[in-house]
Amino acid sequence: MTLFSPSTWSSIAGRQMAERHDGYASRDDVLDYLADYEAHYAIPVERPVRVESVHQSDGRLVAAASGRRWSARAIVSATGTWRNPFVPRYPGADDYTGEQIHSAHYRAPDRFAGKKVLVVGGGNSGAQILAEISRVADARWVTQQPPAFLPDDVDGRVLFARATERWRAQQAGREIEVPVGGLGDIVMVPPVRDARERGVLHAVAPFERFTATGVMWADGRETQVDAVIWCTGFRPALDHLRPLDVLEADGRVRVEGTRAVKCPQLWLVGYGDWTGAASATLVGVTRSARDTVAGIGAALDPTASTRHHART
Repeated sequence: MTLFSPSTWSSIAGRQMAERHDGYASRDDVLDYLADYEAHYAIPVERPVRVESVHQSDGRLVAAASGRRWSARAIVSATGTWRNPFVPRYPGADDYTGEQIHSAHYRAPDRFAGKKVLVVGGGNSGAQILAEISRVADARWVTQQPPAFLPDDVDGRVLFARATERWRAQQAGREIEVPVGGLGDIVMVPPVRDARERGVLHAVAPFERFTATGVMWADGRETQVDAVIWCTGFRPALDHLRPLDVLEADGRVRVEGTRAVKCPQLWLVGYGDWTGAASATLVGVTRSARDTVAGIGAALDPTASTRHHART
């Protein structure tokens, strides 16, 4: 698995990710980069800590984790989505005896060698896993809609530029025409182009239900399947915020900018476009993070902005 944007467009503000000879960073490259970033700025990260709940107490917010508590005037929730993989419910799923895993837990194709595998999901993860696993297994790609492929010369750099232009237009209250193609469309990184050349990059409509040993399609046909890999995305990991009663029916928190409407001491960063354009990406999170810091500063010290303007 690799990023679908060049290293220069996959960096957090203040420190560039090292260039790769082919332009696309691997999983290990990203982990090394984040570790280097943390060390370079001596960021005081405590780990492992899993915050179990956030609640209000005496006008402050309290985060609780395994017997520990932190009290604060403001809290930023930045747990993202990766802890909460989404798997759709299908009839018969509990009776299916084959293997089911989510892309979040996929590591390598070796364990599927020689097996019949369904890869479910039409995004970049589905395309990349299909490309990899189809070399060792009898793999079939299942998508809700026909996959949307970007031109070979369009990568993450172009997509982020488009997203930035859309954001600037929204801020200025103007309308623009931006070419079709978003961050959810499939980027033709080298392994995916190779899968196209091998003739395996095509998808079929979803099956109707599971059987004990496979799946049943809409036309009544049954297919034996050894494993299903769900590339069906993630949902916001927000269970720790339930005591604040801020979760809406869709599982999100209603925000103005990144500030929670129902709990003004809470800010949310990095969950997707609803907390800032491209804010769930390394290069895109900087803008919403900076806005959040400014918002918290103004909320905790409303006179700071006035003093700053007086000095300048």
